[in-house]
This record gives sequence, structure tokens and C-alpha cells, in this order.
Amino acid sequence: MGELRPLGDGLNDASRALAQALRELFEGLEVSVRRYAARRQRDPGTFSRYLNGTRLPPWQVISDLFADVAEHRGTAVTIEAIEFVRGLYGSAVDAASSPRHATEILEQQLADADRVSRRSSVRGDVLGDALLDRKQRIADLQTRLNQLEAERNEERKRADERADVSGLIAERDVLQREVERLGADLREAQAQRAAAEDRCDLLERQLDAVQEAAAAKLPATPPGMPRILIVDDQPDNLLAMTAVLSTLDQELVTVSSGQEALKALLDYDDFAVIIMDVQMPGMDGYETCAHIKRRPRTRDVPIIFLTAMGVGAEHSARGYAAGAVDYISKPFDPWVLRAKVAVFTTIYLERHTP
Repeated sequence: MGELRPLGDGLNDASRALAQALRELFEGLEVSVRRYAARRQRDPGTFSRYLNGTRLPPWQVISDLFADVAEHRGTAVTIEAIEFVRGLYGSAVDAASSPRHATEILEQQLADADRVSRRSSVRGDVLGDALLDRKQRIADLQTRLNQLEAERNEERKRADERADVSGLIAERDVLQREVERLGADLREAQAQRAAAEDRCDLLERQLDAVQEAAAAKLPATPPGMPRILIVDDQPDNLLAMTAVLSTLDQELVTVSSGQEALKALLDYDDFAVIIMDVQMPGMDGYETCAHIKRRPRTRDVPIIFLTAMGVGAEHSARGYAAGAVDYISKPFDPWVLRAKVAVFTTIYLERHTP
């Protein structure tokens, strides 16, 4: 597993071109597959398949490879090189798009959400224990203070008791501040876990949608279907998403800016979901999302962030903080996009059908 495997047999042209480009990048690191996989905490067999073209890697794997090559060389990878590989990746995704690949993407997102849920749960337990300890200590201190107050009729001890009381009161006040801080941290951990659990439920429904679509078991489209709002400043992206989602038989409203998205939301009130690019000139996706969530009329419309920046913890956390409920990375997998939209449409109908 230390050396590069030969390119896989029977690769399509797009997968072969991407694999060759990734191999050239990797060879610049001058390190074995096993060692690099250990460095990045990845399975060496899986990473080897990424490099021989038999498995399509998540974009984050390629982004990490760019970062490691830049660090090794001491110079940044050019924008032209990144865009070239991104183009190859998009072609490979289109060629390899299948229910199986979509399932892999959604299962990875499910694993990420489950990890956040478990970590938040553990953090909540730790904070809860600490909070209980501080409250018990405050109760003990208050008992001691009450006892000292009751003994103050002894005139000869009064000066010493005042000193004791002062110290105990200061200690109690410190503990009370800790209780307030721990309480706030606990509520935050509980909110994170609840949000992660909601994402897990959502992703499991999306996985079911992919399997149903693959088995051609999707129900007929009922009348009065809600609209889908697509926001992207790149015409090619709008065309691509329109082509993919046209099979859902829903009206697609496409706009090219955050300002146009806000206007569309004033013109219509039956959007099941908003698909929004993060990187847009002027009002970007985060700012547009914030405006949408401030409006009572639109605050409950779910937003899927579409980003070419990768879906690392930093970007996904910022998206969730802004109000997004889901994300998908560019170049997007058609099966994943359809599954996500289909599930949000189903949720909309569940909530709005008498």
C-alpha cells in the first residue's frame, strides 16, 4: 500500500483525467500512500483507490491535497491549477453520478452530523455534572453563612466572623458566576445536539429518497407543488441545477443575486426550499440568509448552501450559524441534489396539507 497502484481498468475519460491529475499532485509530496493516509487519518486502501481512479474522492480530500502540496513546496498552488482540477472533478462527478455515489456523500454527511451529536452529548453531560457540583457547593456555603449569622450574638467572635463571612460570600459569588457560565454553555451544547439530531433525521430521509429514486418508486407528483428558489450568480450553475431538478415537476425560480432572492421571496410565498450559492458578489449567501431569517414571513423556509469552498467544519458551522439547515458542495452530485430537494418538498407538504 506504500506505492501508487496503476490506473484502474475500464475508467471513463473523465475519471482517468482526474486520477492522473491527482497522481501528479500526490507525487509532488514525495511520500508513500500509507504514510500520507496516516498523516491525514484516512484509510490507505480508500485513498489509493482515489488515486487510481476507481473511486471518486470528496472535494475535501482534494482540497487537503492542494494544501499539503503548497506546504511541502513552500509556495501556494495557483488559482489556475485549482480551477483546472475543479473542472476535471466536475466532469468526473457528472460521469460517475449514481445512486451509490450519492449514498456515499449522504452517509458521510450523516457520519459528520452524528459525530457532532455525540460530542455535544458528552459535553453536555460534563457541563451538567459541573453545574450540579457548583450548585451543591453554593448550597453548602449558604448553610455555613446561615449558621454564622445565627451565632453572631456572641460579641467576642464578631470581628473574626465578619472576616469569615466576607470570604464565604466572595466564594459564593464566584460560584454563582460559574453557574451562570456553565448554564449558558450547557444550553449551547444542548442546542447543538438538537440541531445535529435534526440533521441526522433529515439525512436519513434523504438516503431513503435516493434509494426510492434508484428503485423508481417515487410517487406521482401531486398538484399544487411548492416552488424551489435557486440563487447563484453563475448562469452555468443555474442551468445545471435547473436541468437536474426539472424531473421533479416543480416550478423553479432562478435568480442571480441575494437582492433578487429577497425580491422573489416577496413575490411568492410557497417555496419548499432555497438553494443558495455562498460565494456571490455584493450580498453573499451568508448575508442573504441572515436577511431571510429576520423576516417573519420567510424565516422558516429551509436553506441549502451550495459551496465550492469544501464542506469542512468551519464552513458548515458558519452556514448553520447563519441559518442554513443543509449544504451541498460543488460540483454537486445530481442524485444528492434531487434527494435533498425531494425531502424538503415532502416536509413542506406534510406541514401545509390539511
